Amino acid sequence: MKPKHVAIIPDGNRRWAKKHKVSKMKAYEKGIDNIANVLKWCKKYNIKTLTMWGFSTENFMRDKKEVKGLFELFDKKLAEGLKHDYKKYKAQVRFLGNLEAFPKALQEKMRKAEQETAKNTKYRLNLLLAYGGRQEILDAVNRAIRMGKEVSEKEFEQLLYLQDCPDLVIRTSGEIRTSGFLPWQTAYSEYYFCKKLWPDFSEKDFVLALKEYARRKRKYGR
Repeated sequence: MKPKHVAIIPDGNRRWAKKHKVSKMKAYEKGIDNIANVLKWCKKYNIKTLTMWGFSTENFMRDKKEVKGLFELFDKKLAEGLKHDYKKYKAQVRFLGNLEAFPKALQEKMRKAEQETAKNTKYRLNLLLAYGGRQEILDAVNRAIRMGKEVSEKEFEQLLYLQDCPDLVIRTSGEIRTSGFLPWQTAYSEYYFCKKLWPDFSEKDFVLALKEYARRKRKYGR
């Protein structure tokens, strides 16, 4: 059994920086570059959808200099630098979250990347930015209220940022918690916790996660 949709919580960038005695920005840059590697592995193992958590709503509370540096990296790497990889792997990219919290110039680059890859349907890359699981549900509830009617589960799901449910969620760095990651969509997802810090996460680690997933029997509450 192979997952069709893999989601990753790429944790451990700052610890990696401390371990290797480099700046946090250097670690974040290496971490962002690893997204292209995972895209390549997904294509190799025929996994159609990849969802990555890039920046949470709580991350805005970090040091202002660090947040500003991350915005610059997102501009350089996510919106522009990875564009070659989006095209190379024929991946449709979507940026999901409270994107209005980012500088307008960065928002425009994100939307441009989405438009340029919209016709790619073989592989999908969802990047969660300014994302919080509780906020996503609150936003969906408020949309339902504005509709002025009671909605079903399926209708409610369509109001979320992401409508697709991951089969497998990988969290790196050895932390064993979900941190509010896609609480609605991962209700029946399989979780795999890897001890590697995100910048060190390799194809071997990815394959180990796939093998563990293949050994499990999904019951969906039944």
